[in-house]
Amino acid sequence: MAEGTEDAARPDRRPRHASILDVAALAGVSPSTVSRSLRGHETVAAATRRRVAEAARELAYTVSPHASGLASGRTLSVGVVVPFVTRWFYANAVAGAHDALREAGFDVLLYHLGDAAARDRFFDRMPLARRVDAVLTLSLPLTDEHTLALRALDMPLVTLGARLDGVSSVRVDDVAAARNAVRHLLHQGHRDIVMITTRQDDEGFGFVAGPDRVQGYRQALAAAGLDARGDVVEAGTYGIEGGAEAMARIMERPRLPTAVLAEYDEVAIGAVRTLRRSSVPVPGRISVVGIDDHEMASVLDLTTVAQPVREQGAIAARLLLDQLDGGAAGPVDVVVPTRLVVRSSTGPPQGA
Repeated sequence: MAEGTEDAARPDRRPRHASILDVAALAGVSPSTVSRSLRGHETVAAATRRRVAEAARELAYTVSPHASGLASGRTLSVGVVVPFVTRWFYANAVAGAHDALREAGFDVLLYHLGDAAARDRFFDRMPLARRVDAVLTLSLPLTDEHTLALRALDMPLVTLGARLDGVSSVRVDDVAAARNAVRHLLHQGHRDIVMITTRQDDEGFGFVAGPDRVQGYRQALAAAGLDARGDVVEAGTYGIEGGAEAMARIMERPRLPTAVLAEYDEVAIGAVRTLRRSSVPVPGRISVVGIDDHEMASVLDLTTVAQPVREQGAIAARLLLDQLDGGAAGPVDVVVPTRLVVRSSTGPPQGA
């Protein structure tokens, strides 16, 4: 048996896998262009993407995240920092970002804070350095000290649900979302509309969505010639239980409103539960509308203003990937549209 044939037959000798350099040489482009092409990056011409794809198929090339990381000096990980991991909004936003990052060959390191004190400790020790290539923060209001700590990392940064000067962001217009919800009620003939909000300072984060939604509520009332201050009732706690408790306090009044806007769908679900347990018809006596389009909203047939949460997470991830590729022109503020979803929890007031 010839020596070369014998070596090839040994079980410990495997054919060398094609590398990104091989694909680049065959396609006649740079390795970075290969990387962007295989991810479908819009900055690469369609003809170039086809040529790269054909070369990759011919060489049976598959992306090796580990090898790519060693070659580039990257960790191929992205840090995602969230206030809460169990709440519906954050869980879905993280899922959307994770799917987009995983498809691009990146791992996700998830950092759950829980309260403002934990947030401060996190930024004091800043565990992100040398562990990740980029950072995504979700609806996380930051102080000047926190912002400086993030900028000092000198890595791509995107915020979701909160704006930061000089940083790309993805969000919905919370003012417009609440304004559209109230307009829907006004068009149905309601004039006595109460808004239920949640307490903002339990964890000390100072979220901006709540105040923005109250602002939209008041703007819609003012545009209709009603009391611009509105009637805002604060729930004792976040979520379903808070909405149920706030609705119970409203029902203790001598005169009930004809409609209720809840700051979040979870709050609206709690309000509907209290009304139904008290045999108050919804929407016959009181109409209820929420914001977000929580997965339980359709189960309860709740009218709501929907926001695409997973899509926002995916968009934020792609903005990070663009920065990592060097293809980002500068900070952008992506405002994702919301839409009114009319279900059976709202209707004209009695006697209308």
